[in-house]
Amino acid sequence: MSKIKEAFQNGKAFIPFITCGDPDVETTYRAVLAAAQNGADLIELGIPFSDPTAEGPVIQGANIRALAGGITTDKVFELVRKIRKEVTIPLVFMTYANVVFSYGSDRFIKTCSEIGIDGLIVPDVPFEEKEEFEPFCEQYDVDLISMVAPTSENRVSMIAKEAKGFIYIVSSLGVTGVRSSFSNDLSEVVKKIREVTDVPCAIGFGISNPETASKMAKVADGVIVGSAVIRILEEKGTDAPASIGAFVKEMKEACQK
Repeated sequence: MSKIKEAFQNGKAFIPFITCGDPDVETTYRAVLAAAQNGADLIELGIPFSDPTAEGPVIQGANIRALAGGITTDKVFELVRKIRKEVTIPLVFMTYANVVFSYGSDRFIKTCSEIGIDGLIVPDVPFEEKEEFEPFCEQYDVDLISMVAPTSENRVSMIAKEAKGFIYIVSSLGVTGVRSSFSNDLSEVVKKIREVTDVPCAIGFGISNPETASKMAKVADGVIVGSAVIRILEEKGTDAPASIGAFVKEMKEACQK
């Protein structure tokens, strides 16, 4: 069984996203520990990139701050090694194809496996081009996470059939960021997924409060929250980890209601 599936065995999963190196590596380390200690079932770790096309202004800002602070892929790997001494829940990287290519796909994914990364999300690589990374992911036992959206329509079943780890359902069109409205078709997307696979699915993009988290958890197996977490880091800086822990606890409880 994929280790990622373990994240979905404690009721509905809550998955926070944290950009590595924002505002510094030590704060990321403490934020990840706080999230894990307060109920996060899986944590997405963002490897900063200079042109994060899927991200809205909040996470773009986190990328800019982290890169300005000198974060590198190797420093992120070292951070994960440190995190893994304390944290046992599944961890996945979210980054962009250029980050993986420039490091060397084989070397990058092999290192992911060695340091305890369970999955990889690459939002700028469509399903049809996943063979760029999939052989390495299979070789090193790292799940390549697929993304689907309400607009994927007839592609949902095709993507879901080959999905590994969990399926990332994008809640609505556009980039990441807090939203007040979501696609009405999400339950239909989940229904299409369920027809072809029992791989868990989690909804992300725009979820920022307990009410929305609870609503989305009723539709899918888990909820992903990024911008609302990054906003805490943006506002509180090195003091953010305690507030992130409290936020994660509140959101996890909401997912169970």
